[in-house]
Order: sequence, then structure tokens, then C-alpha cells
Amino acid sequence: MFKMQKKNEERIRRHKRVRRIVNGTPECPRLNVFRSNANIYAQVIDDTTGKTLLSCSSLELKLENGGNIEAAKKVGEAIAKKCLENNIESIRFDRGGYVYHGRVQALADAAREAGLKF
Repeated sequence: MFKMQKKNEERIRRHKRVRRIVNGTPECPRLNVFRSNANIYAQVIDDTTGKTLLSCSSLELKLENGGNIEAAKKVGEAIAKKCLENNIESIRFDRGGYVYHGRVQALADAAREAGLKF
């Protein structure tokens, strides 16, 4: 238990370091990613008002296995589609302190392919 707690504290420290640089504005909001063992979540956030503009998750899409790369791709496509419907074309990507590979990278690549610019 202690090892997982320490691992998450280190991830939070990395996320805070990234957040000092990556800020979302109304013109270019921040796309935040959170992953758990079972699911993956994405939020588009305007940091000037502190509000979540859009969100999507593998739970919302009712995917059978929400903790794999295929689910991350579907969440990336869905969040990009929602952004484009709401006239959000460019975003800033916030990996949430996670390493940029696997599910996080799959979500980002799918969002790029669906039309988001970042």
C-alpha cells in the first residue's frame, strides 16, 4: 500500500510542475487526462474561470474494458468531436503527471486525428 501511495504522490508532484506552465484560456482550453486501472477520463478546462467545459470518459461511453488503449482511442475521438461541436479547435494537452506513452499517448493521437490542434 505504501508503494502505491508514494507513486501517486510523485505523479501529483509532476502534475503540479506541468500545471505551472500549462494553463487553459477560453480561446485555448486545457485537455486534462486522468487514468485509473479500470477507466480513462478526459476534461476540457478553462482555467481563467476554473470551470470544466467538456468531459468524456470510458464510463460515459459504456465501454466493456475501459482501461486499455482501444478505450483511450475512443475517448480521444469522442472528446475531439465534442470540442469541435463547441467551436474549440485548439487546446493545450495536460498529461496529468503521467508518462506520455500507452493510454495517454493513444488518447492524444486519437484527438489529433479527429481534428484537434495541440
